[in-house]
Amino acid sequence: MRPPRVIDRLRSALSLAACVAVAPAAVAQSPTQAADPRVVAFTDVAVVPMDAERVLRDQTVVVRGDRIVAVGPARATPVPAGATRVDGRGKYLLPGLAEMHGHVPPLGAGAQVDNTLFLYVANGITTVRGMLGTPGQLALRERTRSGELIGPTLYLAGPSFNGNSVDSPATAERMVREQKAEGWDLLKVHPGLTRDEYDAMARTAKQLGIRFGGHVPAEVGLLHAIEMGQETFDHLDGYIEQLAGDKGPLDSAALADVVRRTRTAGAWVVPTSALWETLIGVPTVETLRAYPELKYVSPNAVAQWVTAHENRLRAPTYDPIVARRVAENRVALLRALHRGGVKVLMGTDAPQQFSVPGFSIHRELRKMTESGLTPFEILVTGTRDVGEYFKGSDTFGLVAPGHRADLLLVDGNPLESLDHLQRRAGVMVRGRWMPEAEIQAGLARIAASYGTR
Repeated sequence: MRPPRVIDRLRSALSLAACVAVAPAAVAQSPTQAADPRVVAFTDVAVVPMDAERVLRDQTVVVRGDRIVAVGPARATPVPAGATRVDGRGKYLLPGLAEMHGHVPPLGAGAQVDNTLFLYVANGITTVRGMLGTPGQLALRERTRSGELIGPTLYLAGPSFNGNSVDSPATAERMVREQKAEGWDLLKVHPGLTRDEYDAMARTAKQLGIRFGGHVPAEVGLLHAIEMGQETFDHLDGYIEQLAGDKGPLDSAALADVVRRTRTAGAWVVPTSALWETLIGVPTVETLRAYPELKYVSPNAVAQWVTAHENRLRAPTYDPIVARRVAENRVALLRALHRGGVKVLMGTDAPQQFSVPGFSIHRELRKMTESGLTPFEILVTGTRDVGEYFKGSDTFGLVAPGHRADLLLVDGNPLESLDHLQRRAGVMVRGRWMPEAEIQAGLARIAASYGTR
């Protein structure tokens, strides 16, 4: 295998390392009998169903267990006797969001596991595609789905395929079979694989019916990965390299070609743009240290992030002009992919350097707007299209009967401004309603545990 390029080694090291208070919505019980915790009704609420760019006014949404069972005009949709009522007057109800390139700490990390799961939910993240499996995570997946732990619904990649874990095509094939049998939801690709190893993984995955995504190893290259059926290209990995985006403006013909190939193959992209700007050295240390959400991260972790960024900016190979050029080309690339019909999935690669679970979504949404996506188009990448990506495993991503009851209640119309997503009134995850007061109490506990309140 040829030695990996510097940029490939950097991407590998960084990826493997990833291991506003508002008034709460009024909640009242049915006046005729005790509340049934399995049934919740959002009354007189504006619904953003995400099946189209529209708002349904004065609606009642009824949830029973972990399913939405009714959505309709308040005057014609009865509230079941004993239901817990959530007053939705002046508020907007939309599907919970997804983190499609997230991580869950190893189970040995103690309270950090519970904290990470809570931080996702606290920001309306009700689905997470975990992209680096570790022992015990499959059991954790079941504990969150059963409601034993407060956390998003997890879809998990197994331990990664990389230059250290795979030493031959036979090893790659064996790992695919093992991970399929163990019950992982997908395979994670990291840099370092030879083309033969990658192809053995891809062919076996296709035979067994397990999806794979992540990075593009240098020896494989973007075009071959697309041909072999890689399903998601996370961090837009491989595109800037293919298009020599560190050298100058993107060539329009070459860009159109990779967009066409990606769309034809039915592949998806997960940009993680906010994080990637940090990793290539665009923001200053002072800017990153000022993030208010860092109070929900251990001071030791923050110190390590600061040191890593300072070292990055002092490295002899660092060129701020190149960093800015790559960032600008990534904006143009995402714009071209989106306009060219390639499906985009919302993701941030949290927890990671200055990418705090849940909170990082709001920074990512701002980056996506730079590529010209409208608020509705951006919300689609974290709701309806996530449901499409996972179709067959569950039904979710819309405010509609039969869909999983993952919901976000906010105090402003998110179709007008995505900043309204931070004006939470509460979050529902698999039918469990968490008013904002409960969310704020949980956040305060996490901050106090780190002495950063």
